[in-house]
Amino acid sequence: MLGGALILTAALTGCSAAGAKTKDPAGAAPAAAKLAESPKPTVSAAVVTVEPATGAKDVKPAGALKVSVASGKLTTVKVTAPDGTEVPGAVAADGLSWAPTGNLQVSTQYRVSALAVDAQGVTAGTESTFTTLTPAKDAGASDNITDDGTYGVGMIVSLRFERAVKNRDAVVKGVTVEASDGTVVRGHWMDDNRIDFRPEKYWTPGTKVTVKYRLKSVETAPGVYGGVDKDEPFTIGRSQVSTVDVSTHRMAVVRDGQQVDSVPFTAGKPGFDTWNGSMVVEAMEGRTRMTSNGITAAGSNDEYDLVVPHAIRLTDTGTYVHGNSWSSAIGVSNGSHGCIGLRDTAEGSESSAAGKFYQSTMVGDVVTVVNSKGRTVSPENGLGGWNVPWGSW
Repeated sequence: MLGGALILTAALTGCSAAGAKTKDPAGAAPAAAKLAESPKPTVSAAVVTVEPATGAKDVKPAGALKVSVASGKLTTVKVTAPDGTEVPGAVAADGLSWAPTGNLQVSTQYRVSALAVDAQGVTAGTESTFTTLTPAKDAGASDNITDDGTYGVGMIVSLRFERAVKNRDAVVKGVTVEASDGTVVRGHWMDDNRIDFRPEKYWTPGTKVTVKYRLKSVETAPGVYGGVDKDEPFTIGRSQVSTVDVSTHRMAVVRDGQQVDSVPFTAGKPGFDTWNGSMVVEAMEGRTRMTSNGITAAGSNDEYDLVVPHAIRLTDTGTYVHGNSWSSAIGVSNGSHGCIGLRDTAEGSESSAAGKFYQSTMVGDVVTVVNSKGRTVSPENGLGGWNVPWGSW
C-alpha cells in the first residue's frame, strides 16, 4: 500500500506540471511570456556631440558650431545667449546633425542644450557652453546716410570700408535695404572697399527707407569684422532731375514731373569736357576753394585758384555745379575746366541763377549731362551708379 501510494503521488505530480497550460490559466504560461520579454534599456545608445567643446573660447561666429548624434536622431537643440535669445537653426533631414542658419554674435557666451533618442526610444542629452571671439580688427565701415535725413530721388547708399573686403557674399547678406513701398534694392561692388545700393529706377518721392546693417559679427576678411549693427532710416523728398544740355547751354530743371526752370550755363571747354551721364548731388558745399592742382600743367595759362559760391559737388574728382561771376561764356559757349557754371556774384547772391538752384537742391538730386564731347562718368566717381544698367548692377 505504501508503495502504491508513492507511485500515485509521483503520477499526480507529473500530471499537474504537464496539464497547467489548459487547466490553470494563472500557472506557468504567463511566467514563460514574461521571461520572453526583453527589458527596456535604461541608458540610451545615442551619443550627442557639440562642437566646439564645452568651455571653448575665441570661437568664430560663423561655421564653428555644430551638434551631431551617433546611434540616434536629434529631437531638440537649443542654443541661447545670456539674454535668452535663441539662435535659429535646423536639424538635418536625416536627423543626424544641427547647424545655425546664421552667424552667432561676437563676444558672447552661448549655452547649448541638445536631446536625441535611440532606436529604442531612449533619450540622451548633453549641455555645454562656449564663448565667441572678440574681434581684434574692425573693417571701418561707414556710409553717406544721416539718420532721419531727407534725400533726392537719385540717392545711392554708398558703404565704404577702411580695410578691403574679401568675403563679399557675407557682407551682402549682412546689409538689408527696406523701402516702405516694397522697392527692390540691390548692391553693386565698385571695388573691394566699396559697395553701393540703389533700386532699378529713381526712388518714388515720400518713400521711407531703412538701411539695416548686421555686420558686427561678419568676418569681412580673415581676422577682420564688420563692426556695426545699426538701423539707419531716411526719407525720399520731392523729385528734382536736371538735364544739362551742353549743345544748347541750357539746364532744364524738372521738379515733380514739371519743368520749373531753364538755366543758362557754361560747361567744360575742349580738353576739359564735362562728363556725360547721370550724376547725383553728393554734397552741398557752399563757398568752396577750387584750384588747378593736378588738372592743368604749370605755365599752360589754364591755372586757377578761386573761391566760388554755391558749390554743389557731383563727383569725387571735382565736378561741381557752382556760381560763376567772371565768365562771359554762360549761355553762349563752353569755357570751364569741367564744372557747370551758373551766373552769380563773387560773394554769391541768393537771387542769382546759381543761388536759386542751390536753394532748390538737396543731396540725392540728379544732374544728367547730355551732348558733351566728354566720356560718360564712371559709376565709382561719386554716385555715378545710375549709369550702370540694372542687369549689370
